[in-house]
Amino acid sequence: MKTHYYFGWFNDGFFEKLVRLLHEDITDRKSLVMISGNPFLHEDEEVGATERSWLDQANIMFDEYHLIDYGVQKEEAQKLIQNASVIFLLGGEDIEQNGLLIKYELSDFIKKSGAVVMGTSAGAINMSAKWLCSEGEKSSIYDGIGLDDFSVLSHYDLENNIAHIQGDLSPLLEEMNVYASNKDCAVRVKGDKIDILGNVYLISHSKIQKLDETF
Repeated sequence: MKTHYYFGWFNDGFFEKLVRLLHEDITDRKSLVMISGNPFLHEDEEVGATERSWLDQANIMFDEYHLIDYGVQKEEAQKLIQNASVIFLLGGEDIEQNGLLIKYELSDFIKKSGAVVMGTSAGAINMSAKWLCSEGEKSSIYDGIGLDDFSVLSHYDLENNIAHIQGDLSPLLEEMNVYASNKDCAVRVKGDKIDILGNVYLISHSKIQKLDETF
C-alpha cells in the first residue's frame, strides 16, 4: 500500500502523533534518499540537515543516507530511487527542485517506487499533481510528480492571506483541489485514505474549509 506524507514545516521537529504514524509506516529502514531543494549547492553540508534532524529526533534511523543533487550523476540518482526505503523531497527552491526532477527523469521512478514518499515545503509542493508559481504579476502552472490527484500549498500563512490565495489559485482550482498548510502539520495519504494532522485547509473551487484532524 503506497504511503505519502505532505508536510508543512516544523520548527521543533515532528510532533508526537506524527512520530507514531511514521514509526508505523516506515518499517524498512535500509536507505533514506533525500532530493535536494537546492540542487546546485551540492557542496553545502547544511542541505538536508534540518529535515534529517527531524527523523533523528523521532528515532527513525537508516543504514544508508543519500542526497540527490547535481553533484550526483543521473543514472546513479535513478538507481538510488529504485533502492530507497524512504524518499524525502526536501524544502528549498520549488522551481529548482522541479528542474532536477525533470532533468534527471526521476518522477516515474518515484511513482513506481514502493518506498514511503514524503516532502516538506517545496518538496511537498513538487509531490503534487500540479502547482502554481506566482512570479510578480505572472502565474505559471507546473507539473509535479503527481503522486496524488491534488495540489499542495505548503508552508503558507493561509489564515492571513485567504482572499489573496483565492485569487492567485483560481486557474489551478478549476482543475483540482488544493490542500493548504503552514507549520506543524501533515497530510498523509495511505492507499485511498487521506489523514489530516494539524491545521490543514481544503480549497475546492471557491470554498475554503478547515479540515478536522483524523488522529
